[in-house]
Amino acid sequence: MEYLPILFFVVVLICLLMGFPVAFTLGGVSFIFGVLTFGLNFFNLLPLRIWGIMSNYVLLAVPLFIFMGVMLEKSGIAEELLETMALLFGKMKGGLAISVLIVGAMLGASTGIVGATVVTMGVISLPVMLKRGYHPRAASGIIMASGTLGQIIPPSIMLVLLGSVLNVPVGNLFIGAVIPGTLLVFLYFVWIIVLSFIRPKSVPAMPEIELDKFVGVEKVKRIFTAFIPPFFLVIAVLGSIFAGIASPTEAAALGAFGAALLTIIRKRFTLNMIKSVMLKTTSITSMAFMILVGATAFSLVFRGMHGDTYLSNWILSSNLEPHHFLAIVMIVIFILGFFIDFIEITFILVPIVAPIFIHLNMNLLWIGILIAMNLQTSFLTPPFGFAIFYLKGVAPKEVSTSYLYRGVIPYVVIQLIALFILTVWPDIVLWLPRVIGAN
Repeated sequence: MEYLPILFFVVVLICLLMGFPVAFTLGGVSFIFGVLTFGLNFFNLLPLRIWGIMSNYVLLAVPLFIFMGVMLEKSGIAEELLETMALLFGKMKGGLAISVLIVGAMLGASTGIVGATVVTMGVISLPVMLKRGYHPRAASGIIMASGTLGQIIPPSIMLVLLGSVLNVPVGNLFIGAVIPGTLLVFLYFVWIIVLSFIRPKSVPAMPEIELDKFVGVEKVKRIFTAFIPPFFLVIAVLGSIFAGIASPTEAAALGAFGAALLTIIRKRFTLNMIKSVMLKTTSITSMAFMILVGATAFSLVFRGMHGDTYLSNWILSSNLEPHHFLAIVMIVIFILGFFIDFIEITFILVPIVAPIFIHLNMNLLWIGILIAMNLQTSFLTPPFGFAIFYLKGVAPKEVSTSYLYRGVIPYVVIQLIALFILTVWPDIVLWLPRVIGAN
């Protein structure tokens, strides 16, 4: 009986690695093992668990944040922002890369959707960067890396899901992620500056002829219209959460309304566009929640087999120090990120290890941010890094897959450095929630 949870976990993992759909693999294998373990009583247990998850008020923030991000993408606001930042930093070596980084951070704070951010910046900035003499490796690397910032910079869909699994208030996770997200942006910025010195030809400045057009009143007007509205939208969403005025779900509704309002003000709101936004929002949300339902079935069966108890007893009997256990979990998550998506890792692995972290008296807010930073690397690590596939789908033919793989390596290393810093100095995560007074 003790080996049954191990067999169950291995069967699920093999099916995932063979490429079967995640939601149906989790649900299907869990159904088979659930009936074998619980008999027909399984049909009484599962609907109750699914209803408990689907009626979770906090998770309502997921479709609202997705709607907000897709609306900003479809309205062209993201495109204007990127073009303006490129002209603003164009005089510097690496200026285009810095502009992509800043826009990636802003889009991350306003959308949290990696696919939308990477594709938008890939379509707009990659051809321009290549035309200005950027090496394909340098150009593609910063686009993919900055496109994943929305996973750690709040409001983040990943943090919403982690909060529901770890039973940590999502608002606290948002507050705790502010400094780590800023730290990661700063480390990316430092790398671009270093690259401009060691390989200046790979990140050249923009031609003076183009920059001469961007002066005076025109410059101020473009900065105001492109930068200020999205900036205030982000401040409104995060500020309402941090000030305790709104819950994350209410703030997500505010963000969705604000994005639609900006689109109307810019006279880009049409029936076809809103239909496209709603279809894409429904598609992404349905995918996430189908995986969530499958993961709920997995968690129910695994715990019903006492798999979490066996695992806890095994780890505690091995007398592992808390930081040793944390290191093992972080390494496992990093390796799994090469092969499966962050949602599966969040709903399969995290519920298993969370009770052990609690038993070891470790701060779950800190743990949640460490896991989020670790999971962010899964978008960049080959062979199945989604950011790589997103960019490859819109990249010119001369940008080969090998360029993309080599381009992300420095940024994966930087993310691991940031993860190490947060592990050694937990107060980087915990200081701001403590100052604001988050519970």
